[in-house]
Amino acid sequence: MSKQQSHQNGEHLPPAPLPPRSPALLPLALTAVFIGYFLPWLAHPTAGLTLIGLDVSEWVKFLPQMQAGQLPNRDWFYLPPITLGLALVWLSAGQIHGRWRPWLLRGAGLLVSLLAFPALEAIRFEDASQWRPRLIAIALVGLAAVLSPWLPQRWAWFALVATSLLGLLLPTWAVLAVRPVVSELLRDPVGIGFGVYANAVGQGVLAVVGWGRGRE
Repeated sequence: MSKQQSHQNGEHLPPAPLPPRSPALLPLALTAVFIGYFLPWLAHPTAGLTLIGLDVSEWVKFLPQMQAGQLPNRDWFYLPPITLGLALVWLSAGQIHGRWRPWLLRGAGLLVSLLAFPALEAIRFEDASQWRPRLIAIALVGLAAVLSPWLPQRWAWFALVATSLLGLLLPTWAVLAVRPVVSELLRDPVGIGFGVYANAVGQGVLAVVGWGRGRE
């Protein structure tokens, strides 16, 4: 029977099935973002000149172009642990009572976000503009963790999309802008490290999964 005949007879075709879920996708994506932050972001043949994601921001703050405001804000390099912390919080949304898993996710999210916490020396001796945005971001993760039990899950999935896209686009933009400057300073080509790709893939998968689940 054709679609037109079914419609004329008052019959309705069943909705197209949703794509199958892979329960491993979310853990793999979260792991990729976390591990990627500890992998090289700016790769150099000399190990001592290779920078992991955790160290890039502190290193590039001394670049004259960074101090002159000619490069993207170095705080973007601290986004992966912030957006990863928020991702863990969003996954616990809407669960107020019962199992321990939601609280474990919220606690883990807050702990991960502390990777962006400024050094005590920076708080003591540097201008507040150098570290205050990170404290605000960590506080937002904490606030999200407190409010997440009452956040509708559908909203949380779309929040996951938004924060994951930020964690993908802004750090990638920043490292692409910084790389040629560092290469010129060292007078030696500096490559994009595997950590950048791990972060991009992980954040991208989180955004895709969040979009698909939010539309269900």
